[in-house]
Amino acid sequence: MILGGYQKLTLIDYPGHIATTVFTVGCSFRCPFCHNPELVVETHCNASLHGGMEKEFFAFLKKRQGKLDGVCITGGEPTIQPDIIPFIRKIKKMGFAVKLDSNGTRPDVLKKIIDEKLVDYIAMDIKSNLENYDKMIGVEARFIAPMLDRVKLSVDLIMHSRVPYEFRTTVVPGLHTEKDFLKIAKWITGARAYYLQEYREDFKILDQNLKKKTKGKELDLEKIKKSIEHNFGVVGIRR
Repeated sequence: MILGGYQKLTLIDYPGHIATTVFTVGCSFRCPFCHNPELVVETHCNASLHGGMEKEFFAFLKKRQGKLDGVCITGGEPTIQPDIIPFIRKIKKMGFAVKLDSNGTRPDVLKKIIDEKLVDYIAMDIKSNLENYDKMIGVEARFIAPMLDRVKLSVDLIMHSRVPYEFRTTVVPGLHTEKDFLKIAKWITGARAYYLQEYREDFKILDQNLKKKTKGKELDLEKIKKSIEHNFGVVGIRR
């Protein structure tokens, strides 16, 4: 595994658990609003710097057995790592619950992880409604259709699994509109949980030019929540 680092303690990344968060390097998307750009671009540098971090991470976990409940695996995009499944197996054997964050572009990997009962919670990012995805993910036009097919497969797979899960969208004024969320709600209606995440301009982002589009623009998260909450078991706002 190529890791970009780990946060020793988190009380918010894995709902209901005292956990550690580990960050994988590399991503299949180039979302302009990404708050972890160092894990997305110049990944060859990350590889050379952090290729040996896996050993350090597991040494840390060994010391924290019985003190931490779980591990949140995030990125980047964890499922593009060729050894993600052995990595999770090793964590599970140590007695930790596992939460996996994903953008849904590798439903084949997600299926294997779910079938092998390696994950205890899945959080999948929904970037926008299907018609607007291309504006959010920053990939070449020729890759959009196959990417969307994979994302849709992942949504169906997660919703029909027995694994606790949530979907979530970072709400970006200037890129999203209120209508986008009505379409998202129609697409993933019946999901157990959906969260609206506030976009923060004061955080570092992948594309600094995005700030020209978002400057002075707002979206009312409470209004959006009220308009779609009947579609889901739970709708929440994260600020």
